[in-house]
Amino acid sequence: MKKVLISRDLSCQKEKIRSVESNQSKKSAIEFTHLDNTGKATMVDVSAKQVTHRTATARSIVYLPAEVLAQLTNGDLQTKKGSVFQTAIIAGIMAAKKTGDLIPLCHPLGLDNCKIDIQLNDQQEVVIDCTASITAKTGIEMEALVGASIAALTIYDMCKALSHDIVIKETKLIEKTGGKRDFKRT
Repeated sequence: MKKVLISRDLSCQKEKIRSVESNQSKKSAIEFTHLDNTGKATMVDVSAKQVTHRTATARSIVYLPAEVLAQLTNGDLQTKKGSVFQTAIIAGIMAAKKTGDLIPLCHPLGLDNCKIDIQLNDQQEVVIDCTASITAKTGIEMEALVGASIAALTIYDMCKALSHDIVIKETKLIEKTGGKRDFKRT
């Protein structure tokens, strides 16, 4: 008798698990905007969306070891290749403009503006903020993320002769406005 009850309980639990997994996979397929109804990759159709002013700010944080920070003069690092932070700003802006070429399903966008700010925080880390804006039917957060990321990679590239202990700690969206919903990281 106990074997039958245990077996029945297990089959009920397995059925519940299958049901939850089925609902989760349906939910996941619905949530991904770059998948069509058969699960294939697709570009999002923005033709019916309204044109709105959209902005996005992304942040990358780069840890520089002491031997690199020791070279800091007047808020920048000077190398044989030139000013590290100024080169990173130019690289980040150029990359943001090329996001549609780098990320397969991103729409190619003509930015209205892209600004990169580079500062040192209290922990002596390099904080890179990339803010992009556009008046369009689709968002601009990928452009901001790419801009911040490439600026961080440029800093690594220009400083790696001094140390390979440089760490790009994180890249994240800080804020976006326009479109369906706004977002602000707290």
